[in-house]
Amino acid sequence: MAESETRYRVGGMDCASCATKIDTAVRRLAGVADVSVSVMAGTMTVRHDGSSDLNAIEKKVTGLGYSVAPLAGSAAPAQTQGSQHRHDHGHDHRDHADHDHDHAVHDHEGHDHARHSHDHASHDHDDHGEKEIEGLHGHDHAPMASPWWQSGRGRLTILSGAALVAAYAVGHLVPAIASYAFIVAMLIGLVPIARRAVMAAFSGTPFSIEMLMTIAAVGAVIINAGEEAATVVFLFLVGELLEGVAAGKARESIQSLTALVPKTALLEDNGQTREVPAESLSVGAIIMVRPGDRISADGIILSGESAIDEAPVTGESTPVRKGVDAVVFAGTVNGDAVLRVRVTAAAADNTIARVVKLVEEAQESKAPTERFIDRFSRYYTPGVVVVAALVAVVPPLLFAGPWGEWVYKGLAILLIGCPCALVISTPAAIAASLSSGARRGLLMKGGAVLETLGKVTMVAFDKTGTLTEGKPQVTDIISFGLSEAQVLSRAAVLEQGSSHPLALAILNRAKADGVPVPPAFELEALPGKGVSGKVGGEALDLLSPTAARERGTLGAEQDARITALNDEGKSVSVLLVNGVIAGLIAMRDEPREDAEAGLAALKSAGVKAMMLTGDNKRTAAAVAGMLGIDWRGEMMPEDKQRVVGELKRQGFIVAKVGDGINDAPALAAADIGIAMGGGTDVALETADAAVLHGRVGDVARMIELSKRTMRNILQNITIALGLKAVFLVTTIAGITGLWPAILADTGATVLVTINALRLLRIKI
Repeated sequence: MAESETRYRVGGMDCASCATKIDTAVRRLAGVADVSVSVMAGTMTVRHDGSSDLNAIEKKVTGLGYSVAPLAGSAAPAQTQGSQHRHDHGHDHRDHADHDHDHAVHDHEGHDHARHSHDHASHDHDDHGEKEIEGLHGHDHAPMASPWWQSGRGRLTILSGAALVAAYAVGHLVPAIASYAFIVAMLIGLVPIARRAVMAAFSGTPFSIEMLMTIAAVGAVIINAGEEAATVVFLFLVGELLEGVAAGKARESIQSLTALVPKTALLEDNGQTREVPAESLSVGAIIMVRPGDRISADGIILSGESAIDEAPVTGESTPVRKGVDAVVFAGTVNGDAVLRVRVTAAAADNTIARVVKLVEEAQESKAPTERFIDRFSRYYTPGVVVVAALVAVVPPLLFAGPWGEWVYKGLAILLIGCPCALVISTPAAIAASLSSGARRGLLMKGGAVLETLGKVTMVAFDKTGTLTEGKPQVTDIISFGLSEAQVLSRAAVLEQGSSHPLALAILNRAKADGVPVPPAFELEALPGKGVSGKVGGEALDLLSPTAARERGTLGAEQDARITALNDEGKSVSVLLVNGVIAGLIAMRDEPREDAEAGLAALKSAGVKAMMLTGDNKRTAAAVAGMLGIDWRGEMMPEDKQRVVGELKRQGFIVAKVGDGINDAPALAAADIGIAMGGGTDVALETADAAVLHGRVGDVARMIELSKRTMRNILQNITIALGLKAVFLVTTIAGITGLWPAILADTGATVLVTINALRLLRIKI
């Protein structure tokens, strides 16, 4: 049976144990092949065969206390807004922004259109499910549009805190019933927690934080520590609230990108402009963008020239001057002139929607470190439960220790043992990095890619369009008897109407220099040789050096000049006027402006670089000499693949940078394949990562971001395990008790998340 994939928006996840519970529960359902859950993106992807009951999947997730809505076709957004609204205030604004993005997911992932009917059918079920579990799960969606105290979790925390204060007051006034007052206060917070613990246990996660919390609180009451039990439950709820806010901040970082695209656009229709919803724009539509407006779709400028502020999308601080035929992105700001833009991508497929989708999917794929920590925590938590049981039982049984004291210590160890901070340490940092990179046009397909990038020791670059602009430019005009302007003018006359890159180089230079280009007569292409024609009574020929030599028109001095220009990696065209040589025009694909600085940044990071090109060896040597880089020339795609394999055998971790199409074999063979290019042209499917804005320096930035992320993860693991180790020792020594134990857990989780969020603010 064919396997298909369904993506869901899941509300209320705020730490890694949430994701683990959902993953474990859904994985056990019939027909489910694989589950990927991302806390930071708030998404779940389920791979399943056609026999799966999608209603059962949703019911299982809502049963655990989370809201769930399919990210599928047109039915999904309506359901999202309807069924999720009660469960969490403030998520609807995101779902609106994701409406088009959901279509993109639907279209791009090969989803089955038959599932539309399921979306309608599950609508009622979800409403029912939400009512059933109202207040069961302390977790609400974050980010919250309304204040935290209006969320379900906030209300439960306030109620628990008020009950605790009331219990203290009652205990002070009527000491005889103080213990009962604290038990009541504890139960107000504990009942929802215990219900979640039971649900998780039945769904395959017996050692959840809720279960540990429930055992610790009930145990504390049994040994007459009701006051501490009530306080610990309250502190636990406060910690969860803080975790939710921190997770919400991380989630907002990438979702805020969708808010950059304006909601409306000025559509040109029969000579008139009218305001329409931006999401209704179709490919080919023409929109007008006024100065100061945000551009509402990816497109190509038809008329007008303006400075475009791309900072919101690319992080580029200086506005970029763009004119006719230039590509513009949705969400960027038009500076100083009216532009007419032809739309090239529907809202669901614009650069921002694709970036959001890619980053959300990337957050669902786990890095090796993350997978290791997941496996570690699977044994770590039961191990802690065993240690806590031994601490509670062994000293009283074998060494006549007081039962109350050692059971109390055992309960405190239970709380210290929660793996939340440890498990979130990696995905929080990875999510922040993926988001931070995406905002700067650096796209990475998941944690494994991000982790490997930092280990790269060799970067193999394609030449054309990667290290160079990909567009030849006129570098030299050498005249014999005429002025340079006259040579250029006559050459441009012959190249009119041609789309060959060398012809375009001549025409662009003529336009830039303001040289007149009169119409030519009797234009004739000479295959493999050049072009000829007549202007104002002159017979003109623009030939390759070989064709000019065949005609015997080149002198020794001119031949030497051509050879010297060829040695510099330049292509030369020879202009003849009435059969006599009149000038030479040399062209070369020049290095990108930032190529030298970008390669220097790699070198300073201890990463070697090499250029692999299909160009002839003279051209390759010239460009490599300008950039100071090792090179291999005259290479077919399979040769590039072979060289990448050789570098790997020499012990290098290789990143291959190319345009992602003719470099596909080499990109696939490398440890990391990086596609270079802009906007919708990026071959994301081929590569592991992409540099959207085509800057060579961005490769070094990507590697630096990876290294920072791995350092951040190491800090997080140290914080998580270090705090636990300290409190474990102090608890057994009798210095700290239940209160510090729960603070060690929730405090570590919040610290780890805040540390990870620092990655959002880094300047790379």
